[in-house]
Amino acid sequence: MLDSTERVIYQLKVVLLSISPMIWRRIKVSSDSTIEDLHYTIQLAMGWEDIHLHHFIIHGKQYGIIQPGGTVFSDRACEVKLASLGLREKEKFLYEYDFSICPLMGAWRYWWRHQIRVEAILTPDPKQTYPICTGGKGVCPPENCGGPWGFMKAREEFFISDVLERFVSMLENKKFDMDREEASSLLTWLLVYQNRFERQKVNQNLLKYATGDRELM
Repeated sequence: MLDSTERVIYQLKVVLLSISPMIWRRIKVSSDSTIEDLHYTIQLAMGWEDIHLHHFIIHGKQYGIIQPGGTVFSDRACEVKLASLGLREKEKFLYEYDFSICPLMGAWRYWWRHQIRVEAILTPDPKQTYPICTGGKGVCPPENCGGPWGFMKAREEFFISDVLERFVSMLENKKFDMDREEASSLLTWLLVYQNRFERQKVNQNLLKYATGDRELM
């Protein structure tokens, strides 16, 4: 049994809800890291761009980084360490990202909801830098694609032949008139079509975060 006063490692499985096939990540984070650290770890592991509001719901309480127009949390995310939350193996909590008040309904609209499950509580490996992503599947949806429903609908309507046709047309006409926005969009959906999760790239970014080299992420 692990001593609750000692540093431990939480093995967490992060599942993006309402998406099929399942998109998930497995991460390991240190108990002496903070809610703020966990937020950035999930953003990097999933592939989000951290441009929207977010919060965690843990044991019925909300935590997160205060942002303009968002929730005012009672605790500062940079001060709440995971060790203080009393997390237990097999328990679950939520991380919600990209939400706002819906004008028509007058209620909060949540686009991306993540279920986080504590799979294991482990002793630290002195040779390992944390956080680290040890597994995952599925490419993260593009930002602002309309939530799970919009993402799955667009994915069903997206055909690789459309992208190839666009490139062939440019080659034939010798006119490369694709702007940066269109190129970015096509690249994003090509990655979605391939559905290839790049764990090595995620861990490169997590290592930069852990060592404070955040300018290059």
